[in-house]
Amino acid sequence: MSLGKQAKILSSDQINQAIKILAGGHWMNNSSRDMVIFLLSLHGLRACEIADLELSMIKAPDGNIAESISLQDKASKGSSGRIIPMSQALRHAIEIYLPLRKRQDSPFLITTQRADKFSANAVAVWFNRFYKRLGLQGCSSHSGRRTFLTNAARRISLAGGSIRDVMALAGHQHLSTTQRYVEADSEAQRKVVAMIFSE
Repeated sequence: MSLGKQAKILSSDQINQAIKILAGGHWMNNSSRDMVIFLLSLHGLRACEIADLELSMIKAPDGNIAESISLQDKASKGSSGRIIPMSQALRHAIEIYLPLRKRQDSPFLITTQRADKFSANAVAVWFNRFYKRLGLQGCSSHSGRRTFLTNAARRISLAGGSIRDVMALAGHQHLSTTQRYVEADSEAQRKVVAMIFSE
């Protein structure tokens, strides 16, 4: 994928703006559902994975919200099923959404008034419309995933991990695939060069 065709990553300010809009219920009729969709993308899920995510994959055996998403291969791209730890923000958003969820008898997390689940295309369209209303150009359903993987790559060493942990969170088998998702940081590059030559 060429650089020009990659979905743009989101800044902290843009993420906060989106969350504020969703939390306030502005523009949206299903703000609790939409908050979950947005936060799932910020946990690295693709549009198809958000669409195919089942309740069983986000619930613990006792029926409460689990601490991690157990994304099975059947809901992922190819064999990229994986375990993704959930932030407190996502767990809280799911707790708010579940009692309000349309189609309570559906096994899928994200439902609509008329269908048991969203399609992957419907999720992608939702993101396109949402980012357009926010005035963010070049963003798509992949922006949250790229943002997540870029931030994970920049911080993983601080958590005692390595790029292999980022690959696991992404569901990638090859480092070259993960590298295409991670946005370069020119300021970090400048600092590391300065560090090298100051030794």
